[in-house]
Amino acid sequence: MNIFVGSLPFSIEEADLRESFEAYGAVDSVKIITDKFTGRSKGFGFVEMPSDEDAQKAIDELNGATVQGRTIVVNKSEPKPEGERRSFNNNRSGSYGGGNRGGNDRGGNRGGY
Repeated sequence: MNIFVGSLPFSIEEADLRESFEAYGAVDSVKIITDKFTGRSKGFGFVEMPSDEDAQKAIDELNGATVQGRTIVVNKSEPKPEGERRSFNNNRSGSYGGGNRGGNDRGGNRGGY
């Protein structure tokens, strides 16, 4: 099971997080998400545990627990539906500087005479 862990202290290391979850069973992987420019923790991460039963036990025990003075959030990670992923181009195509805008705005008789 993939587990989301939020509201983490920025100073926590992946080894510390792994240790917290290993108290409930085997841990396949631990990943604290970091800012790609600064390398600083974003305050959340993911833990993967092979046993759904152990993972649920960890979620039940650790959700709302205090770690280094912060109350953490722990729950089952659900994949985002495909439509909710952020896109930087918003599926736009074509040029930004003009193109066909439609309408009759190219001179000629505009009426009113």
